[in-house]
Amino acid sequence: MARIDFKKSLKHLYHAPKTPVEVDVPEMSFLMVDGKGDPNSSEEFQTAIKALYGLSYTLRAMVKGTLDYVVMPLEGLWWAEDMAAFTEGKRTDWRWTLMIMQPEVITQEMVEEAMAKVAKKGTLVPASTRLERFHEGLAAQVMHIGPYSAEGPAIAALHEFIAAQGRALRGRHHEIYLSDPSRTAPEKMRTLIRQPMG
Repeated sequence: MARIDFKKSLKHLYHAPKTPVEVDVPEMSFLMVDGKGDPNSSEEFQTAIKALYGLSYTLRAMVKGTLDYVVMPLEGLWWAEDMAAFTEGKRTDWRWTLMIMQPEVITQEMVEEAMAKVAKKGTLVPASTRLERFHEGLAAQVMHIGPYSAEGPAIAALHEFIAAQGRALRGRHHEIYLSDPSRTAPEKMRTLIRQPMG
């Protein structure tokens, strides 16, 4: 059985040039965890990542007899009650939903079984953890190469691209983390930045 890499079969959603492009994102299933706080220092943030990857690898093992696939990258939706928290760097006020896309074969019952399995191994599963359908629709996206702290110009270019088409920002700022920060030099990090538009 050939292993499926959804990043390749859905290449238009998980790759972009360094200049903004338009994309129509279909409805997909995601494991999601909600939280708040500075991603650099928040224990809640690290707990969410550990739970999402633990569940994703457990789910893959559960269906390996019928489907073999590469676990998808971590993604994040970002916002704040007062959006000035982003421009002013008030990271403690940042809100986020971390998520990992799941194949259509994954069901709620499987997720509940996987939660029990990872909890038995000592992994904390946050109360907000869930399997949810998410439809982003029309969006613009761009590839940022470099550290997270240097995303500003790419985000500005994305917003300018949307405005130039006479469209408005909608929904939440979306990032897809295509590099492992523990194995990749900051200047080589690849982050796909997406912004829904209407």
